[in-house]
Amino acid sequence: MRWVMILLFCLGTSPALAATTTIHQFSDLALAPAGDRTATVESDDPGNLPDDPHGKIVVRGADGGVLASFDPCKACRYANPAFSPRGEMVFLANDEKAGKTMLFHVPNGASLHAPIGAPLATISGVANTVRFSPDGGQIAMLVTIGARKKTGATQAGAPLVEEIGAKNDEQRIAVLPAGGGQLRLVSPAGIYIYEFSWTPDGKAFVATTAEGNGDNNWWIAKLVRVGADSGDLRVIAAPKMQMDMPRVSQDGTVAFIGGLMSDWGPVGGDIYIVPLSGGQPVDVTPGAKATFKGLAWQGKTLLATALIDDRAALVHEDPGARTSKVLWSAQVTVTSQDFDNPIALSADGTRAATIQEDYTHAMEIVRGTLPALVPVTRENAALQANVSVQSVHWKNGGFSIQGWLLGPTHPSPGKHPMVMIVHGGPSSAATPHYVADGGQHGTGFDVAMPMISRGYYVFNPNPRGSYGQGEAFTRANIRDFGRGDLQDDLAGIDAVEKIAPVDDARLGLYGHSYGGWMSMWANTQTHRFRAIVAGAGIANWESYYGQNGIDRWMIPFFGASVYDDPAVYRAASPISFIKNARTPTFVYAGERDVECPASQSLEYWHALDALHVPVTLVIYAGEGHHFHKPTDLEDVRGRFIAWFDRYLK
Repeated sequence: MRWVMILLFCLGTSPALAATTTIHQFSDLALAPAGDRTATVESDDPGNLPDDPHGKIVVRGADGGVLASFDPCKACRYANPAFSPRGEMVFLANDEKAGKTMLFHVPNGASLHAPIGAPLATISGVANTVRFSPDGGQIAMLVTIGARKKTGATQAGAPLVEEIGAKNDEQRIAVLPAGGGQLRLVSPAGIYIYEFSWTPDGKAFVATTAEGNGDNNWWIAKLVRVGADSGDLRVIAAPKMQMDMPRVSQDGTVAFIGGLMSDWGPVGGDIYIVPLSGGQPVDVTPGAKATFKGLAWQGKTLLATALIDDRAALVHEDPGARTSKVLWSAQVTVTSQDFDNPIALSADGTRAATIQEDYTHAMEIVRGTLPALVPVTRENAALQANVSVQSVHWKNGGFSIQGWLLGPTHPSPGKHPMVMIVHGGPSSAATPHYVADGGQHGTGFDVAMPMISRGYYVFNPNPRGSYGQGEAFTRANIRDFGRGDLQDDLAGIDAVEKIAPVDDARLGLYGHSYGGWMSMWANTQTHRFRAIVAGAGIANWESYYGQNGIDRWMIPFFGASVYDDPAVYRAASPISFIKNARTPTFVYAGERDVECPASQSLEYWHALDALHVPVTLVIYAGEGHHFHKPTDLEDVRGRFIAWFDRYLK
């Protein structure tokens, strides 16, 4: 049967969904220097609101009890609470409709629900990454004056009108006195700052930065020193790898995480050090079977967060002695501030706090004296997830590979359909996140529990190119997209079928971004799947190179530009093998996706339509690479479920 449809935002076609679950959301955790308080952005999210839930800033004590909460702007979304060395706190409030961001100050000892004064600063645009100077006398942050879009390439792009490329948002370091006063732009104009930290003497910053288009140029960023008063910029290092998380020790050693990263934000790699005066960075964790994700100096040693196989970990690293010791690990996902260490640390490094979740437990704050981290909140303790979870390991092509298998706790007799979900990236990993029984929480749509409740198994593999097994594993798909990684995924299915009652004749495949490309690609390479959903995919790497807003990311993975080596791009393009495609496919994309333009999904739909392969394409108005409108999330989730039910159930 031929099923063809193009829609620009469509509602009302989703199947009936289960009742939504209200989840208490924690984000943007900060830990006071003394380790006695946390600050978070919190909200109650039923998963079906007309916009992201309006939250508040909540300060909690060591036992998790609420000490104070703040909500000075009912039209705002809060972010980036930060403590000064003296324990005072500031946070950001963004009023998107008004196009402004405010910095609020909370004095020490502010009482429960206490009113707070006027903002210390108001920015005409967006801001993030608030950091106090070492002496607490100044506040620095990243600001984009007159921003045309939200920060990051995953956000919806600015309209492609007028002279293309003539205007770029500029994210710059801005500084103001901690008590309030004039906001001063420090870093030079024309330079986009991605991440930064103060030097211990408070006289400068270390930062990752590039000229021009901030969305596109992170992959060629340099490590620089920026004078806090003069704004003078000096290059420390410019290695041919991606860098993030620059941190400076008391003796002037810069540590950063470097490696092969496909997206700005999902940080992962080895730990490198280089003198603040400049030089060649040195890898101090060569060959580690881990992906490092966060850093904090403690004297001459580092506390680093890492993903080690299927576990989040906090690791003590001694760069001089080249020794490593795991202080804490668990099969969970941990988060604190965006673009910061996934585990927040006290000033002396002895206490830690983070937001933790896994497949069967929704997020809670955990904290304690290292190495003991224990839950101190119970906001989501009553929630349950009726799901079985297995960490699956297998070997293929000389690699040890891991993935997650989710399924019903009491499966009915006989074999069951299964959907394999390939993560984005590819430099990323599938890690444990709470399986809600309905709704759209955060900026994604929950599909695991609705599928499991229908009798499906769900498989999340971490093939070569993923994080968690070391940098050599992450780099193993360079110039090999669709070969080794697809075989890893298929070998993972073989491993799953040995331990679970999965019906090989009823397999489905889904992915978004890199996973969306893999879904399109697999349709041309194997007929093992009976139904496919491809979100924000890439049909043609050659045309994609000239259409997307982040083409710089491709050269580290393909080895050259499409203009210098078109053959390697053509060899990984689903459109090159499209006549092999047979599997019914639902395709969706965001209208203003900078990373994977909707034109790629349109090209793929057009080809399947011409070949009379059952296909549906939905393009969602105003959405970027990450969807934000709950109505759109509900619609795509409903179509996802209906598609697999149609062909696999």
